[in-house]
Amino acid sequence: MFDRLAQVLYSSSSYEEVYAAIVSGATRLVDGCDHASIMLRHGGDRFATVSASDDVARMVDALERQYQDGPCVDAIVDESPQMDPDLMTASQWPAFARAVLRETPVRGAAGFRIVAAGTKVGALNLFSDRAGAFTDESANQGMVLASFAAIAISAVQNQVRADTLAHGLDSNREIGKAIGLMMAFHKIPDTAAFELLRRTSQDMNIKLTEVARKVVQHHNDGHGSAPHVESASTSRRITG
Repeated sequence: MFDRLAQVLYSSSSYEEVYAAIVSGATRLVDGCDHASIMLRHGGDRFATVSASDDVARMVDALERQYQDGPCVDAIVDESPQMDPDLMTASQWPAFARAVLRETPVRGAAGFRIVAAGTKVGALNLFSDRAGAFTDESANQGMVLASFAAIAISAVQNQVRADTLAHGLDSNREIGKAIGLMMAFHKIPDTAAFELLRRTSQDMNIKLTEVARKVVQHHNDGHGSAPHVESASTSRRITG
């Protein structure tokens, strides 16, 4: 399914097409996702929804802007993904959660930042109508999808050729998977997980994408065992 989404992104020639493909794909690719949107930052604390799968997603985004609080706003401002699988139980965004529960069918929400050209430009927002539907796997899928969005947006911005974009998406998917595994195992934010991979890449003098592939391969070969990327020395355990 990710491969089919990538093909759509390869042929997209405008931001609008990229955004529409991402939010449409989110409801099919992310476990538990019923609605999705992309909200971008327009200077300071101003946010705007540029694409949404439906009116429910647009309504939740509007409530985030009204309360200046919620998973998308926090994902853009902070350094890590934001996810609350059950807004009905002690939500970290109480005022926002009460409004969402009152005005929409949404019961779970998540936000994943989108970084293009080194700048946090916005976030991918995912919403579920069932409390507890979002899982750790949903989070990993959301991070990969947000990575797809970032590369596709950058490609359109720079008019990158489709074959170059295809290679970038494939590489970024591996990096996204590896970051998700490192976050889950070490209980660290995405920036710290990426730094572990980057530092290992430098210490071992091999490409970052190759390090990411080895982390994912190690995980798959071990049927879910923890990846060993803690330092240059421990990283060598996954190279054999």
